[in-house]
Amino acid sequence: MTNTHSQYTIAHATSVEYDIKKSRFIGMIAPASTEAEAIQHLQKLAAQHPQANHLAFAWRIRQADGFINERCHDAGEPSGTAGRPILAPLEGGAIINAVVGVIRYFGGVKLGTGGLTRAYGTSAKLAIDAATFTPWVEMVILQLDIDYSQLQTLEYQLNKCHGQIIDQQFTDRVQVTINLPIHEKSKIQQQFTGF
Repeated sequence: MTNTHSQYTIAHATSVEYDIKKSRFIGMIAPASTEAEAIQHLQKLAAQHPQANHLAFAWRIRQADGFINERCHDAGEPSGTAGRPILAPLEGGAIINAVVGVIRYFGGVKLGTGGLTRAYGTSAKLAIDAATFTPWVEMVILQLDIDYSQLQTLEYQLNKCHGQIIDQQFTDRVQVTINLPIHEKSKIQQQFTGF
């Protein structure tokens, strides 16, 4: 899937609790733009719940080429009862660069495969529903060579379009490296270089 129309990311980590038949489920969603970041969030969640019976998860991470890397894991639950139901609402909501983990504390009552599927899916959906979303915007890195007098104007323009200066080198001019939404690139380039 390389469609970039209406994809969403989340602003910050959110978690919710859900109880069913004495089992306690804790659903957590967190922003993750790399697999390593996703794994860090899951390790942190596991560390917060050392007594938990299961930690099932799913993630959807957009690669540089636009490909969406999806992964899900049942964490010892019957195949297809945990990871897939967690992944489904991420796919359905066109959510990328996010990881969802669901912790389960077993309460002694077996839920059956249908019950497990619903419980994991509901926990993931509740965590997703509690999150704050922002439309995903493809960013690009651009290097400019500008006059000192243009720096303040550049900072102002970047502020307006949610871009940022990553690096700046001061010589007789200013070499700036900026990160900005791809749809702003040609406008900024033209404004500051004339090309």
